[in-house]
Order: sequence, then structure tokens, then C-alpha cells
Amino acid sequence: MEMRELTIKKRDGVGKGPAKRLRRSGQVPATLYGGASPVNIAVAPKDILRLIHGHEGSTQLFRATFEGAKDGTMVIIRDMQFDPVSEDLIHVDLQEVAMDRAIQVSVAIHHVGESVGVRDTQGILEMVLREVRVSCLPGNIPGHLEADVTNLAIGDVLTVKDLKVPEGVRILNDPNQAVVTVAPPAAEEIAAPTAVAAEAVAPAEPEVLTERKPKEEAAAEGEAKDKGGAEKKK
Repeated sequence: MEMRELTIKKRDGVGKGPAKRLRRSGQVPATLYGGASPVNIAVAPKDILRLIHGHEGSTQLFRATFEGAKDGTMVIIRDMQFDPVSEDLIHVDLQEVAMDRAIQVSVAIHHVGESVGVRDTQGILEMVLREVRVSCLPGNIPGHLEADVTNLAIGDVLTVKDLKVPEGVRILNDPNQAVVTVAPPAAEEIAAPTAVAAEAVAPAEPEVLTERKPKEEAAAEGEAKDKGGAEKKK
């Protein structure tokens, strides 16, 4: 496996002022853990984003080397902070690791295969758990774990113990914790036809003749007089 590299450099000064000046220069503040005490460093955000591009989660192993030095140290990303508005990377925590000592990291889960419940009965595949905690040597950190959903029918559940785990990797989650399931298809909402049908076939109510209004009576009397005058002329 090709080892990815990251250049880091020491930084002086802490607080908002130095951090802002550092970001304006194209760097972000970072902290390196694992030694006798944490070390304040600076890294290029584009380099960090390049390292994790295409990798779910941030627990990827790489070599961090101080600017101008020949030998580096093996690290993983412990934490990353992003600006809530701009979504720019603003701080990184790196954890130094020993290659002969097991560490605990989070690893993403990928589902593989086509579920029979989805293919044959239009079920809905639901990912309940998207990552697990594992313990392994730094050199054995898997890029992801696979959950084979091929034989899952509607109502079936695949659990942590069903995941394919490489040799040297131990999952720390509860073995019976659900990872993925197939739910029945969403029921279509069908409008109740009775109310609509009743409205369509209900007979119209007969018009009730009420006492004419005064204006209507006057118009009717005038019409009767005109008719009577016409008959006398005949």
C-alpha cells in the first residue's frame, strides 16, 4: 500500500489573532498528540482534504513530516473542525501512532450486493449503522467494511456479527447491533372513495319556493297589468 505523506511545520503563538494570520497565509492551526505533550503545528488545509478525499471517515494512516526534516511519524486524523458558515477547514488534530501497538478507530460500512427484498418485492434498504469502532494495528486499518445484503428479504436484519472483517481487525460494537434491514414498501395513500362517490351521486335538493320579496311582487303585478291591458284591446 502506498504511504501518503503530509508536510507539517511548527507554529508559534496561540489564540485567535495568530490563528487568523495563519489562515490568511493559507495554513490552518493543528495539534499533534502522542508525545510527552501536544505540539502546536500548522498544515495546509488542501493537503488534509487531499489525503481524506475518497475515504469515508478520517481514520486513514499517513506519514507526517516536519518541514525540512527527513524522517516522519505515522499519524491518523483525530479530529477536524469546520467553519459552520463557510464550511472551510479551520483546525486539525493529529494523533501519532506506534505501528506495533493496536489503536481504536472508526471504520465506515459499505453495503454490497442487491437485496432480494428490494429486487423482488420493492422493499426499502435501510442503513441503520454506517460505521463501527474497531481495534487493530495501524497498518491493518481497513478502508471500509462490507455488509453483504444479497440474501436480505423484507423484515430481515443484518447485524454487526455478519460483517466481513479482515484478519487482525476486531470490532468493538455489540455483535447483535443492527447494521442494515429491508423495510416493506411505503403504503400508498388512497383517498377513501365513499365520501367522493356519495357527493357525486347525491340528488340535488329541490328548490324551495319562498315568499317573494317586495320588489319581485311589484314586478309580477306590473307584468299582470300589462297582460290584462293587451287582452282588452283584442
